[in-house]
Amino acid sequence: MHEASPPPGPQKEPLLQAIDITKRYGTFAANDSVSIDLFPAEIHALLGENGAGKSTLVKVMYGLVQPTLGELRWQGQKVVLAGPSQARELGIGMVFQHFSLFDNLTVAENVALGLDGKETFAAMSARLAQVSQDYGLPLDPKREVWRLSVGERQRIEIVRALMQNPKLLILDEPTAVLTPNEADQLFIVLNRLKSEGRALLYISHKLDEVKRLCDTATILRGGKKVATCNPKEETAASLARMMVGADIGEVKAGSARATTVPRLVVNSLSLAPDDPHGTHLQSVSIEVKGGEILGIAGVAGNGQDEFFAALSGERLSHAEGSVIIDGKSAGQLSITERRRLGAAFVPEERLGHGTAPRMKLSENALLTGHAASHMVNRGFVDKPATLATVDRTTKTFDVRKAKRDPEAASLSGGNLQKFIVGREILREPGVLVVSQPTWGVDAGAAAVIRQALLDLSGRGTAVLVISQDLDELAEIADRIAVMFHGHLSEPIEAALATREKLGLLMGGSSAGQSAGQKEASHAAGA
Repeated sequence: MHEASPPPGPQKEPLLQAIDITKRYGTFAANDSVSIDLFPAEIHALLGENGAGKSTLVKVMYGLVQPTLGELRWQGQKVVLAGPSQARELGIGMVFQHFSLFDNLTVAENVALGLDGKETFAAMSARLAQVSQDYGLPLDPKREVWRLSVGERQRIEIVRALMQNPKLLILDEPTAVLTPNEADQLFIVLNRLKSEGRALLYISHKLDEVKRLCDTATILRGGKKVATCNPKEETAASLARMMVGADIGEVKAGSARATTVPRLVVNSLSLAPDDPHGTHLQSVSIEVKGGEILGIAGVAGNGQDEFFAALSGERLSHAEGSVIIDGKSAGQLSITERRRLGAAFVPEERLGHGTAPRMKLSENALLTGHAASHMVNRGFVDKPATLATVDRTTKTFDVRKAKRDPEAASLSGGNLQKFIVGREILREPGVLVVSQPTWGVDAGAAAVIRQALLDLSGRGTAVLVISQDLDELAEIADRIAVMFHGHLSEPIEAALATREKLGLLMGGSSAGQSAGQKEASHAAGA
C-alpha cells in the first residue's frame, strides 16, 4: 500500500483517529479494517469510487452508524458516539452530500434544528446572517427552503455546520452543485478554517480540486484502505488509478457524429414561475439537432430548473408551439405524452425527483418507462419486464448494489445516478434532456455517463445537457449557451467557448448575449 511520507517538523497529535474500523451488513463489509488519522490545521481528502465505503466511514465518525469492529479516539481518548448530537458536542460537524433540510421551513428554522437551542431564535437568525456574510455564503434567513436553488441549499448546510464552531468539519461533495466562482469562495473559507487550526475531512470526486486544496489523501477501494498520499505530489490520473485499480478510459466523441434536422425546438418560451422567488423564463429560443449535444451553463437559480420543468412537461407553457419535439407541438402536453413522442428526461435531484427513494429500482423504472415501453400490458404491470430493465441498466452502466432489486435510497449517490441516466438512455430516445448528469459521481462513473451521452448523440439523438460543470460541457458539448436571469444567450461553438467568455455570460455580461437579453439589459438600466 502506498503511504505518504510524514511531513517535516514536529508532529501534532491527531484530533480524531479511526482505528481498524469494520462495518458489516450481513456478509457484506462496507468498511474492512480502515484506519485514518485526522490532524488539526490539515485538509484531508477521502477518495474512492462510489460504493468504496467513504460514506459509511464518515457516518461512523459522525455517530450515525456504529462500527462492527474497531474504535474511534478523540484527542487520544476512546469514544463511542451514540449519535450525531454527541459528535457535535465533541466538535465534529458534517456537511452532507444529500441535503437534510425541511422544504417548508425557512432557512433560519432549518438551521435552528441543528443547534443546541441555547440562544433565542432572533439572536440565532442574526448570527446566521452574520456568519453567512462573513464567509461569503449569503443567505436570507426568512426564505423558505423550497424556494431556493440547489446551490443556495448547499450554502445552508455549510453555514449550519460553521455555526456549530466545529473542531473537525466533514464535507461530502461540497462543490458538486457550486459554480467555479462559488467553489473558489468555498476554498477560501476552507483554507481560513484550516488556518484557524481546525481539521477538515474532504470527500470529492473532483481530483483537480483535491490536488489544489488538500494536504493528505486516503484512498478506499472495495471498503479497504489502499493508499495514503500527498495529493499535490500526484496527478489526477494517478489518483484515479489508485481509486479504481486501473486506468480510466478517455471520453471520445467518435469519428462520425453527423447532425440532422432539429429534433428539439424551443420557440420564444416565456413562463412565469409558480414560486414568487423563482425565475421568469423570458423569450427562450433554442434548437438541438439530432446527433448534437447542446450544453446549458449558468449559476444555479438563473432559470435552469424552470427551463427543465418547461421542457419535461412538469410546467405547461401557454403556447403549444413553444416546445416542439420531433416536429410535434408539445408545449401543452404532459410528461407522459412527451415521453410517447420519444423524449426522455433526467432531473437534477436524484432522490425524490429522479426516483422515489423507498420504491424498488424496478418500480422506479416503471414510473418513467410505462409510457413508451412494454412494461404494462392490458393494464397489468409486467414485472419481468421491469426487472429486465433494472438488469440491463445494471450491466451496461455498472450499477453496484447489494441485491438485484433494492430500494433506490439504498444505492450510493453515484450508482443511483448511473441507474437514472442509464434507465433513460437505454430507451433510445429521440430527445434527451438531462440536468447535472454527473453531480457527485466519481471519475470512473462520470466517464461512463459522459461517454454514454456522446454515444447516444452519435446514434442520432438530440441531447440537451444542463450543467454547472464547465469542464464537463467542454468535454461533451458541441455548442454551449448560458442561462442568466431567465434569458438564454446565443449558443457558442464549444471550441470557442473559453472559461473566460462563459464566466462573463454567467455573470450577466452583455458579451455574447442574445438580442432578447441585450434588450432586457438595456431596459433594466434605463
